[in-house]
Amino acid sequence: MIKDSFSKDKEELNKNPFQFIKMLLFAIATSIDALAIGITFAFFDIYIFTAIIIIGAVTFCVSIAGVKVGHIFGIKFKSKAEFAGGFILVALGLKILIEHLLTNG
Repeated sequence: MIKDSFSKDKEELNKNPFQFIKMLLFAIATSIDALAIGITFAFFDIYIFTAIIIIGAVTFCVSIAGVKVGHIFGIKFKSKAEFAGGFILVALGLKILIEHLLTNG
């Protein structure tokens, strides 16, 4: 991500971000997550239909807001946002690595 933020190539415009394998992996990951939540709900005294409506409504609203905000910021700050995202991921990875080295060493 950090390296890509400095490149000026327009090659990615022709690239299809919705490749079948990627979408299949995302679908499997989402299904596993939903299965875990469903099993968790079975252990609590929760009215499932209310939970479904609330989760669905919140997910829909946050997804729409994320797409809108992402589109606006993507146009204005594409390379800076890509660099910041890569930097944050590297920083989080280093933080986790240092914590594990110091606590388990």
